Amino acid sequence: MRKLVWTLLGMFALSTAGMAQQTFPRNGAYDERPGRYAFTNATIVVDPQNTIAKGTLLVENGKIVDAGTNVKIPKGTVITDLKGKYIYPSLIELDSDYGMPEVKRASGGRRTGQQLESNKKGAYGWNQSIQPEVLASELFTPDAKKSADLRKYGWGTLLVHPHDGIVRGTGALVTPTDESANAALLQSKVSAHYSLDKGSSSQSYPASLMGSVALLRQTYYDADWFAKGGSATETNLSLTAFNQIKSLPSFFETTDKLGVLRADKIGDEFGIQYIIKGGGDEYQRIDEVKATGAPLIVPLNFPAAPDVEDPWDAEIVTLAELKSWEMAPSNPAALAKAGITFAFTADGLKNKGDFWTNLRKAIEFGLTKEQALEAITLTPARLAKVDDKLGSLKKGKVANFLITSDELFSEDNIIYENWIQGKKFIVNDLNAADLRGNYDLTMNGKSAMQMRVTGKSAKPDYQLTASDTIKISPKVTVNGEQVTITYQPDKKNPGTVRLSGYINGRDIQGQGTLPDGAPIEWSAVLRDTPATATATSDTVKTGKPTPKQPTPGDMGKLIYPFVAYGNETLPKAETILVKNATVWTNEGEGIMENTDVLVQNGKIARIGKNIAAPSGGRTIDGTGKHLTSGIIDEHSHIALLAINEGGQTSSAEVRQSDVINSEDVNIYRQLAGGVTTSQLLHGSANSIGGQSAVIKLKWGEMPANLWLPEAKYIKFALGENVKQSNWGDAARSRFPQTRMGVEQVFFDHFIRAKEYDKAWKDYNSLRNKANATAPRRDLELDALAEILNKERFITCHSYVQSEINMLMNVADSLGFKVNTFTHILEGYKVADKMAKHGVGGSTFSDWWAYKMEVKEAIPYNAALMSREGVVVAINSDDAEMARRLNQEAAKTMEFGGMNEQDAWKMVTLNPAKLLHLDNRIGSIKAGKDADLVLWNNHPLSIYARPDFTMIEGAIYFDNKADQEKQAALAKEKARIIQKALAAKSKGAPTAKPEGRTPGLMHCDS
Repeated sequence: MRKLVWTLLGMFALSTAGMAQQTFPRNGAYDERPGRYAFTNATIVVDPQNTIAKGTLLVENGKIVDAGTNVKIPKGTVITDLKGKYIYPSLIELDSDYGMPEVKRASGGRRTGQQLESNKKGAYGWNQSIQPEVLASELFTPDAKKSADLRKYGWGTLLVHPHDGIVRGTGALVTPTDESANAALLQSKVSAHYSLDKGSSSQSYPASLMGSVALLRQTYYDADWFAKGGSATETNLSLTAFNQIKSLPSFFETTDKLGVLRADKIGDEFGIQYIIKGGGDEYQRIDEVKATGAPLIVPLNFPAAPDVEDPWDAEIVTLAELKSWEMAPSNPAALAKAGITFAFTADGLKNKGDFWTNLRKAIEFGLTKEQALEAITLTPARLAKVDDKLGSLKKGKVANFLITSDELFSEDNIIYENWIQGKKFIVNDLNAADLRGNYDLTMNGKSAMQMRVTGKSAKPDYQLTASDTIKISPKVTVNGEQVTITYQPDKKNPGTVRLSGYINGRDIQGQGTLPDGAPIEWSAVLRDTPATATATSDTVKTGKPTPKQPTPGDMGKLIYPFVAYGNETLPKAETILVKNATVWTNEGEGIMENTDVLVQNGKIARIGKNIAAPSGGRTIDGTGKHLTSGIIDEHSHIALLAINEGGQTSSAEVRQSDVINSEDVNIYRQLAGGVTTSQLLHGSANSIGGQSAVIKLKWGEMPANLWLPEAKYIKFALGENVKQSNWGDAARSRFPQTRMGVEQVFFDHFIRAKEYDKAWKDYNSLRNKANATAPRRDLELDALAEILNKERFITCHSYVQSEINMLMNVADSLGFKVNTFTHILEGYKVADKMAKHGVGGSTFSDWWAYKMEVKEAIPYNAALMSREGVVVAINSDDAEMARRLNQEAAKTMEFGGMNEQDAWKMVTLNPAKLLHLDNRIGSIKAGKDADLVLWNNHPLSIYARPDFTMIEGAIYFDNKADQEKQAALAKEKARIIQKALAAKSKGAPTAKPEGRTPGLMHCDS
């Protein structure tokens, strides 16, 4: 119970001057008295490091005046005795769309029409997903229903912004009050917001994740150019606004750990440290996340237990799903242990009450209460640079605080009141008596029955027991001090006993009426208050059972990558001596029998016979086996999160390196087929595609450690795909629509690139640049200029001879070279011209008849091109085929009579030459990278499989270890499945396994 000391002023509902709208006229009498409140005898948690026992909090005009044990309380103050209660700062949310208009995403795709230009009216930028001019403060409209829900769970301040677009404008700091927008808006233009999601934009570009990255990068460069003189050339309200918001705290929304690294890479390019919203899986790559230096906003949206009761569901559930459910609650503790700054968000939770359930779970998994409190109060205030106003209960700060029954993170805690800007919002009745315990109930002075009250004090459960056998669940209503109890004592003789009374200390007494109308006197005397008198209900009374979650004590281990066949530790380069193998050198020595190869420091150290094993290394017996260099796939689309950016005729600015998916199981599967290097190509959606990413298949490493940045390539395309003949009738807006138009695309873009390159060279040659304006940086033309300067090389998707000739003629006339024609199924018709131009061919062994362009393909194509002096590779363009490229190479022996060494070079040395990496890979030679495969049979045999596949001296696939991995995988899945079944039986929320098999990507994906 609380004791109220009222003064004359305190008899009225007081308004705070801080919330008064001074410029607004009022219809009625004015009340300008200060809202002055004192809360005494409370445990005041000022901030995570400072707590005041039996303290007083003094509030006036919506601000905290003082907090301490010797606070002088002025006259005219409303005093509330909070003995036994707690006061905490209210929660701060940094990622909210509260009060923002609903985002209606564009529907359809390339088959429903093409919108190439922005439909936004005004002198804004060209792309409607770039909206730096948007002000959340102008869009903000309070929502009474949502604000009440937010207050109920403890939030007092929210940083809101429209979750729409790649550049989303500025965020506003608001409070969830029932006041007008003028009163609820604390501060405008608090933050700048970014993502890689185009949102509601219906424009064709960007159509991919890599396109979003390129568009954001180009916007930064355009804004810089605009600020340094470009504004004299054009008016652009978007670039003006973009330059204005760059100095604000910059928040970047991502969805997973790879997204965190991707966003940070963009920030590093432009000298910006983003505050990054992650996906809650950062624990899976904690070292890499820490290395970004980025503060994080972390969701508490833990996965539900996979529902694997049905054996079929248990069959399709992935190891990643199971381990994510088991380990996700450990994410906050892992971040804290790593010293990463983070704040929590409730974004993504359908039920806000789950925020507290999951936060308590995070504490069970090792997060301290101090760290938890900091992540919901002080840290978000600091990240938004409003810690001078919010985040703690120090003097001068906004009076946003909670009054609670217990420690904030206690499962039994009740939020009584949420004070926002010095105004009280009641969540639960602070005066409600805690009736939990065991009572002796008497009627007319005689013992009648026992009453047991359990559950939470704000929502107790009642049970009456008579004669130790009859149990009755009464209906009980408590209104302040008044208690009403009704029940039916005997079902055989229906009738209702009605009891009314009042609380006297911890006992209850009053009068009542029996079913026959007879009056009675009754009382319920408290016998004891057992600690076990609790029931299921969450902290803030959602009325929902506390879900059972995995416990930290029996978690499995992290694996890299966090999918099936991941490693508990990453492979490391070793000193290895392979003895007595048949060595396919791809060099002048040819195939060497009974030969040793020594690997040291990631390189091939020696090749010969009777090499002595160095100390500290290990020896592998290669007797009867074949050692080759690793297979190189010149044309692949594995390990990518996006393949095509088809929103424009040219997408030379996009980079496959921005969307490498290091967790694609096809990396591991292709290692099992002897592949060590792959060129990840853009698709064939447009004439000039995106920049390639050449990677080594280092299973378990992150994208940056797979990528070979020195291999600079770009995808071009010819034929049906680029002129959109197979896109449907709606695709009739984007140029080109004919094969003639494709030729014109190349002429136009390279003429522009020549002029662009010259402009930059002229500018860079100036001795005095002070009075000169630098050309506008254009990422698309940068890539094309690199081609002209022989710094980037073309791989061109091609089929028919007429177009192959066309592109070579365009290249010859404009002074650049085509490096590789890929597919090139009619290459046999123009092989002599290809050899003269100096272009290589990367082809299929025997694909044909899958569309009109390939109707004249023949299986002799590779051999015929090779005989004319063309460097020829056999590629996959297919995740499944890449696992047996050795067999595809062998087909050239059957179709064309290639000898075995030349056939083998088509998947090793020749693609290395086409990728300009033959100085490092493609053959077994001292000094080259130790990318090696030990085959159990002749490598061109259908029976051959790798004993191991090595990259730079580290074994990334081992056939024997793979058998052990499969057994361990089955055991680990079975363990977690049993855990998930047990969780379901205890009431945990569940979700059906997704069971989705990733699609295999091709050029037109």
